[in-house]
Parts: sequence; C-alpha cells; structure tokens
Amino acid sequence: MTDIAGGRLVVDLLRAEHVQYIFGIVGATFLDVLDALYDDHGVEYINVRHEQAAAFMADGLARVTGRPGVCLVTSGPGATNLLTGVAAAYVAHSPVVSLVGGIERAHQGKDAFQEFDLLGMFRPVTKLAVQVNQVERIPEMLRAALRTAMSGRRGPVLVEIPRDVLSDRLSPAAATVVPAGYRTTHAPPPHPDAIREAARLLGQAQRPLLLVGGGVSWAEASDLVVRLSEQGAIPMITAYGRNDAVPNAHPLYVGPLGRAGSPEAAAACRRADLILAVGSRLAHFTTHFDHRYIAPGTAIVQIDIDGRDIGRYYPVAVGIQADAGAACQALLDALTRDGARPASPEWRKEAEALREQRQARLAAEARL
Repeated sequence: MTDIAGGRLVVDLLRAEHVQYIFGIVGATFLDVLDALYDDHGVEYINVRHEQAAAFMADGLARVTGRPGVCLVTSGPGATNLLTGVAAAYVAHSPVVSLVGGIERAHQGKDAFQEFDLLGMFRPVTKLAVQVNQVERIPEMLRAALRTAMSGRRGPVLVEIPRDVLSDRLSPAAATVVPAGYRTTHAPPPHPDAIREAARLLGQAQRPLLLVGGGVSWAEASDLVVRLSEQGAIPMITAYGRNDAVPNAHPLYVGPLGRAGSPEAAAACRRADLILAVGSRLAHFTTHFDHRYIAPGTAIVQIDIDGRDIGRYYPVAVGIQADAGAACQALLDALTRDGARPASPEWRKEAEALREQRQARLAAEARL
C-alpha cells in the first residue's frame, strides 16, 4: 500500500467525523493538506477575509450540525487571529477544531518567521492545545483532539502541526478507524436514585419551572423537554442566549431569562418553588450570580453533562450529571410510572398570564 502524506491523513481523519467544510485563509505551511483537499470533493475549503471570521463560521456550523467545526490556518498571525472566535466557542461549549500549519521543526526555538507560543496562547480558551511533532502521531493526536472536542461538555481544541510533519509520509492504515473506535458516542445516563429524587420533588412542587439551557440543544433534546413540560404542566423559560432551545410559540413557554431577557420570565422564576435547570450552568448572564431571579431557598434540580458546574453558583436539591436528553427521558418515565400529578392549575394560569403579557408587549413594541 502506497504511503501518504501527513496532510492526506488529516483530511481522512476529518472525513471520518463527517466534516464537510473547513474555514481559513490559504498559507504555505499547510500546502500538503490543501493538495489533498484539491482532489477531495467531499470536503470544501472556504476562504475567508480574516481568520477570526473562520473561527466564528466554524462555531456557527458546529452549533447547527452538532459536528466539529474546523478551521485551518497558517502559523503566526494566521493562528493568533483565531483567538477571539475560539474564545467565543469556548464560552459556548462549541466543538471548534483549529488546525494550524506550524513552522518547520528545524526552525523551532530560533525566533523564526511567524514563530509564536500558540499552545500557551490558546490553552486558556480551549479544552486541549497540542503540537504534533511526528507524522506517525497525527492520527493519535488528532483523534485525541476530536475526542476532547466532542466528549462531555463540548468545546474547542487547537492542533498545531509543523509543515514538515504534514509533508512526511506514513502508511494509510494508521488512519482507518471510525469515530466510535476512539471516542464515546453515547452520553452517560443519569443515576436512578437522582432521577427518583428529582421526580419526587417535582411531584411535591406547587410552582415548578423548567429553565432550559444550551445542553438541551447540544443533546437534541428539545422535544423531550417539551414533553416533560406538557406532562407536568410545567412552564418553561430559557437561559441567556438559548431562546432556540425550545419552541417559542409553545403555550407553556414564558420567555428568556437574564440579560436582555424578559421581565415576565424573571417574574416566573422569582415565583417558582422548584427550578428544573436542564443543560444550564445557571451562569452569569442568566442569573447574575445573585437572587434577583432565583429566590433564596428555591429548590433546584440541575442537570448538566459536566459535574463541575452542578451546584457551583446555587446549592442544589438534586444534581444530575448526565446528558440532557437521557435525563429528561428518565424523568418522563419516572413521572409516568409513579403517576405524578401535574402542577397546580393556578400556577399554569399564572404562567399563561405572564406569557400573554409578554406577547402583548412585543406586539405593541413592533407597532412603534
């Protein structure tokens, strides 16, 4: 079997992850990747005017498709221009994979043209920042980056590959592994005891409220959240910047919470005696880290794929580290099995009134 260049290995590994578009500006340090792309009509390289736009475009594509969004840029300013866009992806937990063609290994540590400490620069805004110094390690290191980007709470990664490594050659057998062979493709299930306790608290609550975050979008669990809302007659609000996590036209959706949110959602949150936070960190622009929306003593059931942020800002009655979809399905099953009663009719009417108030306000503002 004919050996192939490291650049061809990179393209093959990305194709295995169903990557169709790569964003960046052409540079000499990754010509071996571009040569592979020239003959590969399954992956398109999209030239931008500024690398920052490449990062933002990759971020947007990742959010829409749920697959890695990829940038490919040259060393020096080509990489440093990505920084703000990668930082935005880090905050949004978006799996942006930044590939950088680095300077040749023989020139490293000599203040060569466009030599920067990119790993040190990107580590604060990525889940992983690595450099590949042998062509034999391209499959291993790129898989590690993709595994990191796509596992748990997703996020951006940076992989720097020197130009001479990309032009070195290796047996193609090293790249023939499907994603399921090097990373988990099924999210962790919730613990049964935590689900039972959460269902018990929901059954006791008089004014339960669903606070829906970005984890629901990443888990493609919007339909499950809506079913949970409908089954328990539980009003819904969304975390900051996550208005699309549930259908805004749904009669149980009150509005978005937090900065630039709606006063009606804030009123519902203040009135709730139990908040079921699904896929939300309850972070700064959602809660402001104080009690303007979440009253002291409010019971919180928090579901998040990453245990780091469960109970981090507000104490929880139950913390469930799990995929949002799996947790919602388990809660639905538990509530159905136990025959839990829906929320009180008075709370449903109160939430409906808040929703109607918001709709009327938006209609009035549209006429101005």
